[in-house]
Amino acid sequence: MKPMKIYAMLLGFSIFTGATFNLAKYTVEYLAPSSAAAWRFGLAAVVMLVILLLTEGVNKSLLKKNAIAYAVLGIVGIFGFNALFFIGMKCTSPVNAALIMGLNPLLTTIFARMILKDKIVKRQAVGIAFAFIGVFLVITQGSLEAIATLSVSVGDLLIFAGNLCWTLYAVLGRRFIKDATPLSTTTYTMAAGAIGLIGAWGAVAFMAVFTSVLGYLWWNQGVKEIGAGKTSLFFNLVPVVTMIISFAAGTPITFFQMIGAALVIVGVLASSGIFQLPKAHAEKQKRMLAAK
Repeated sequence: MKPMKIYAMLLGFSIFTGATFNLAKYTVEYLAPSSAAAWRFGLAAVVMLVILLLTEGVNKSLLKKNAIAYAVLGIVGIFGFNALFFIGMKCTSPVNAALIMGLNPLLTTIFARMILKDKIVKRQAVGIAFAFIGVFLVITQGSLEAIATLSVSVGDLLIFAGNLCWTLYAVLGRRFIKDATPLSTTTYTMAAGAIGLIGAWGAVAFMAVFTSVLGYLWWNQGVKEIGAGKTSLFFNLVPVVTMIISFAAGTPITFFQMIGAALVIVGVLASSGIFQLPKAHAEKQKRMLAAK
């Protein structure tokens, strides 16, 4: 690819990314940070997967070879960076965030030296010193009191932590991704990170499909077939199910809660007439035989 085309693409990256800070600040006024990040990379991952399928296709051997690296990079560079970025944007200004993220090239130089053993020339060392001073002035607002007490904005610190995640994404990608194209690396790491970001979507999807659709359909079917009274008894099982799931997730359950759950189950079974079903079935069969 011609150098001018590369520079034009990178200029476009700078323009789009620069606009992102203002758009992110606007977005978090209307959406929760987790939702904003999930929508951003959930949609982006879908677009990238479509592009990959239409161009290179899926190289299963390379995917298997780099699967662990893709997962790690996705968690660090996509999930970690964006979670910190959107939360931080609620507590800082777009300009501060952009200036702090502007430190990324220098952070990358430092981590490349530590992890990849890349050399740092004199001009890079001078640049690192100036950049750190500049960012320090940004996050402390030049306040002597803030400098003395290290009292800085939580949002600025979160953006800086996100910057570290993005730095690791670049450096670890060079270190561990083998023989993969930029398109496949972008797609798979973005998909891995998006899975973490859209975890809440899974919970919403479950509630929509199972609780709202199937739950209401089955409930109303129960009301029609056995009546509202017997159907309502099964609502007693709701806290029992919640307790079981909570226990599986690590929440301790008391002895009295277990006794209560057992009594609820017995009560539902007894009141619903389930225990009488075999007897009722036998009587029905007897009546049918007598009718013949």
